[in-house]
Amino acid sequence: MNHITRIGLAALTICVGLTSADAQSVSSTYTSTAPKDCRQVGRASELDGSTTRACPGRNGLVVLVAEDDLREIVSVGRNRKQAAEEPAAKVWFAPFNSSETTIEWRAVGAKPFAIIQRWHIADNGDPDKQGRPNTKAMLVVTRLPPGPVCHVAYVDAIANPTANELARKAADDFARGFTCGKDEVKIVGTRGRAVELATMR
Repeated sequence: MNHITRIGLAALTICVGLTSADAQSVSSTYTSTAPKDCRQVGRASELDGSTTRACPGRNGLVVLVAEDDLREIVSVGRNRKQAAEEPAAKVWFAPFNSSETTIEWRAVGAKPFAIIQRWHIADNGDPDKQGRPNTKAMLVVTRLPPGPVCHVAYVDAIANPTANELARKAADDFARGFTCGKDEVKIVGTRGRAVELATMR
């Protein structure tokens, strides 16, 4: 093998390696869970204001958002019924809470493996001038199918100036290998008030 051939093969190997790495690169896309972008499931309860809506996600997945007694759950599945049966649909934070309507999807190619969503947790220990609790922001990382859907990591959005980057790294590093029901939810970065409230039992 002459010198020029060896250089050509080395260059080809590098190019193939780069192409392979690019094919496996992780990217973010976004969807909405705003009521106008979703379908309401059943009728809203006049007694407690509870609502459920199904929202289109990525790669055929459905996002289920249910609110009851000023607390929300967010789950994902191939359809609404499956989403309602996932572990994520059974996790309630003790304080009043709500989720923002933008969902970030972390994916390799067209296959999402995690979502990141900002939540607001009511802090009864920090009332505003009207006596209502101020809220504290937290990012929740949730793993996606194949396998169960559950919370993987919490990132306090106030205690960590780079909370979005930390949440993306947590999704990329932990979500695909996380075992729901066995592994503990990871607290990533500095543990702040939002995480303290969310993990109260």
